Amino acid sequence: MQEIQNIMETLSGWVWGPYMLVLIVGTGVFLTFRLLFWQFRMLPFAFKQVFGKHPKADHHDGDISHFASLMTALSATIGTGNIAGVATACVLGGPGAVFWMWMTALFGMATKYGEGVLAVKFRHKNENGEMNGGPMYYIERGLGPKWKWLAVIFALFGTLASFGIGSSVQSNTVALAVENSLGISTLTTAIVITIFSALVILGGIKSISKASSFIVPIMAVGYVLGGLIIIFNNLELVVPALKMIFSYAFTGEAAAGGAIGAAIRYGVARGVFSNEAGMGSAPIAAAAAKTDHPARQGLVSMTGTFLDTIIVCSITGIVLVMGFIMAGQSFGDQTGAVLTISVFDKLLPGFGGWVVTFGIIFFAYSTILGWSYYGEKCCTYLLGEKSVLIYRLIYIASVFVGCVVTLDLVWLFADTFNGLMAAPNCIALLLLSGIIVKESKDFIERRKSGELY
Repeated sequence: MQEIQNIMETLSGWVWGPYMLVLIVGTGVFLTFRLLFWQFRMLPFAFKQVFGKHPKADHHDGDISHFASLMTALSATIGTGNIAGVATACVLGGPGAVFWMWMTALFGMATKYGEGVLAVKFRHKNENGEMNGGPMYYIERGLGPKWKWLAVIFALFGTLASFGIGSSVQSNTVALAVENSLGISTLTTAIVITIFSALVILGGIKSISKASSFIVPIMAVGYVLGGLIIIFNNLELVVPALKMIFSYAFTGEAAAGGAIGAAIRYGVARGVFSNEAGMGSAPIAAAAAKTDHPARQGLVSMTGTFLDTIIVCSITGIVLVMGFIMAGQSFGDQTGAVLTISVFDKLLPGFGGWVVTFGIIFFAYSTILGWSYYGEKCCTYLLGEKSVLIYRLIYIASVFVGCVVTLDLVWLFADTFNGLMAAPNCIALLLLSGIIVKESKDFIERRKSGELY
């Protein structure tokens, strides 16, 4: 077993190494320039699509609204990475890692936009009248049948990753958090979270989107408000914290080995892991949206990266660096979620730790819901519509198992397969970038002519 773990650690290190990170971030940089910084020019309009009212939206093809599709995507992306991942980046890369997380997100918005455009462009209805879409479909339908092998690889990695990063790992995180904070046994948590997961997952995308549309805004706003209270209660630390983030990003101080490379490596890696730009998961939810044009949904999709990293991860990062300053520029021996809980509790005694604890619980639960849909669609691509119920039952069972077993090896498998999803997806984005640009221009022209709102 130890030999298998050593092999998986080596493989995971390679998958999440510099070559993959260059491919993922490089795709975002490439699309940013090809689209002439579209994500910055169109961001206000994009948020209007998410939160505005569109009377004709219900008449468009799709299963769920723009808002519901975004919440479904965010349910899977806003998770433990926003809490534990940011802390790990800060410990291993120093405060400067936060800056590189921001840079990853800003370019990642272009990637998410491209994913959303292609997801809608190449989606199709299944035999039940529901939308099927995502990287496996835009690889096969966009690049042609000769590329189907690449689509199959993506779908295989997506299915396998869902049982780890989507279900068992998340339920394990909830079980441990509840046991440590409330003293409730993991078996009790396993039963409760499995039942609640089953009630939502068995209802399909409409049920998942409804639950996500309720849970995600509440949990995100609650966590952000808790962080803002800490920031406003310690305003004297805000400017020093921001100065440290920017200065350490280019000096490498306080990073592992004292090198700037550590700040870049861990900032980029954790940023990608948190917002999933380039991973290929979010476009599966984007394909279900009711929309009149691929570019409109692409704009909605890219706001997810902004909300996930520029808003939620920033709250965590700034508070952690404030704690770093208070502790004499040291994070101590803690890391991950434990460090975040400790710093929040220190800066907001009696309340801060609970903000993070409940954030972990709801973030992880929402990730279980979002990833169930991702994995289901990947499995459906491989085995057909008849596999849906079987997949859902196995997925729900993995939620229970995750609560009651040790998951060190599962973490490695999940992390590896999650990273491997990015390679076929980014290849497709680069090869289909011309279509992304074409759809963007078409959207602008049709809006100017009054054909589209």
